Amino acid sequence: MALTMMLAESILHTLDPYVVDFGGWGPRWYGLAYVTGFVIGWALLHWMAKTQRILLTPPQVGDLVFFGIIGVIVGGRLGHVLLYDHALLWTVTPSFPWWGTLDIMHGGMSSHGGILGVTIAAWFYGRRVRVPFLHIIDCAAIAAPAGLSLGRLANWVNGELLGRPLPETWWSSPPWWSLKFPRDVLEANFARIAELAALRRPGIVDPAAPFPDSIVSACYQGKREAIEALAPLLIPRWPSQFFQAITDGPMLMAVLVLVWWRPRRPGVVAGCFIATYGALRFVTEQFRLPDHDVFMIGPATLPMLISLSMIVLGGALAMWAAQRRGVAPIGGFASYAGQ
Repeated sequence: MALTMMLAESILHTLDPYVVDFGGWGPRWYGLAYVTGFVIGWALLHWMAKTQRILLTPPQVGDLVFFGIIGVIVGGRLGHVLLYDHALLWTVTPSFPWWGTLDIMHGGMSSHGGILGVTIAAWFYGRRVRVPFLHIIDCAAIAAPAGLSLGRLANWVNGELLGRPLPETWWSSPPWWSLKFPRDVLEANFARIAELAALRRPGIVDPAAPFPDSIVSACYQGKREAIEALAPLLIPRWPSQFFQAITDGPMLMAVLVLVWWRPRRPGVVAGCFIATYGALRFVTEQFRLPDHDVFMIGPATLPMLISLSMIVLGGALAMWAAQRRGVAPIGGFASYAGQ
């Protein structure tokens, strides 16, 4: 994988999405992020089960994670298709996997859909093992931040979910933490066409190769001449992927650990997860470029509207669960039932 080039003005994206590229196929960092997230979630819940901080046994944790994997994949993919790319529902191709909905290389996954998918999977699993549903989703909530955070870092590696452009007054001297993407020159609305055309010369790209694709390829191949020539023409963007990796991971986890430091009634942790994730996601969406043709009400995009509903729903769940009578508090990082 080519290293990201650090320039004086900003960070230029030159990352390869493949861990190992076997000519257009192979393991991707995006998939590795998902696997790592599930392993971290399993390890945390396994430790909590072993120390009797949750009602599940260590073997049951493995089963719950398996159900969670199904929920994330099915819910995340259907969420993306139904919320952001309806055309995939009726897209049929002659090549595998034939149906656009199953073509996870086109489009991606929705975190909101993944959360809903895990919730449904947790309900089914709770009925199977006769453990209260609210406690199951508490466990799922505490295991989720690592995967959410790694998923956002994988979005950066893939060069997707771009941030909004920085204010134009910053463009002449953008901060070092701003991000630039060579593929911006392939967009129809790229403004600096004349300056871009001047880069089609020997020493930067092969003048006979298709342009501007050739200069984008040269950047991703790590050719310094192409990188130094193209970078000043690109729009600096907010590092929204990094913002969301921090908020969806360490910040969210810190809140949940504080909430569950002492035993809580089932549902309190899950409610706090939903409300906190919604609040943090709403804030970070201000820095993220909206998807093409996404549903909007005024300046609010669909992810913002969903996040606002999560704040209300999660807050209501946490308050209701905390006030339930006759339900004993469970868990707690500071103590456990075996003490």
